[in-house]
Amino acid sequence: MTLGYRYLDGAEVYGTEEELGQAIQESGLPRTELFVVTKVHRTGIADIPTALESSLKKLQLDYVDLYLIHAPFWAQSDDELQTAWANMERVKASGKARSIGVSNFLQSHLETILKTATVTPSVNQIEFHPYLQHGNLVPFQEDKGINTMGYSGLVPLTRAKGGPLDPLLSALATKYAVNESEILLRWSLDRGGVTITTSGQESRLAGYLRALTFQLTPQEIQEISEVGQRKHYRAFWRDKFAADDRS
Repeated sequence: MTLGYRYLDGAEVYGTEEELGQAIQESGLPRTELFVVTKVHRTGIADIPTALESSLKKLQLDYVDLYLIHAPFWAQSDDELQTAWANMERVKASGKARSIGVSNFLQSHLETILKTATVTPSVNQIEFHPYLQHGNLVPFQEDKGINTMGYSGLVPLTRAKGGPLDPLLSALATKYAVNESEILLRWSLDRGGVTITTSGQESRLAGYLRALTFQLTPQEIQEISEVGQRKHYRAFWRDKFAADDRS
């Protein structure tokens, strides 16, 4: 099943592309007020322009704001990755994807496509939180002009509770009169990346907006980063990495 998502007021809403298309139509919002993102998965890599056309039909849209390659792990050679990226550049040139990027790419994958790319990926969407900071990947992306789009930023609370961050998050939440989840979102924002999150509860999504009402100090950002390095936890793609692989 193909997944898509849309962003509205900083919230990320998941669903099938058909469901999202219906939600967009029912919202009554002008297209210019929506930032619509979807991905090409492994099954569509062989014909990316056709895969995007199929997505646009389901979404009932003429274009998406950002189109991503979901993951690089299907590729058996550098040439396959480079060919896929060339086809992503084709859909951008057509105007049917205003911007193009990748997801779950490692530095080696980015280096491969950059060898032949004429358009630099706008973003690399990666699992990003204090327990998975990816070594040198984020600085590398910043140097190349690739934005880091972090997902699953709440993993230290939702999947890895009981780690070394717990006391620090609790203390900072008290200081700023917010929830611990907002501290984690603020850390990600203050690290300079694009931060996305999701929930099925409207009240929780509204609460996440509190992360926009304050800033952590540079010392607090650094402390969260350093304490986070004491534990490693990867929530997704665990079958692709060794247990201690932090890349």
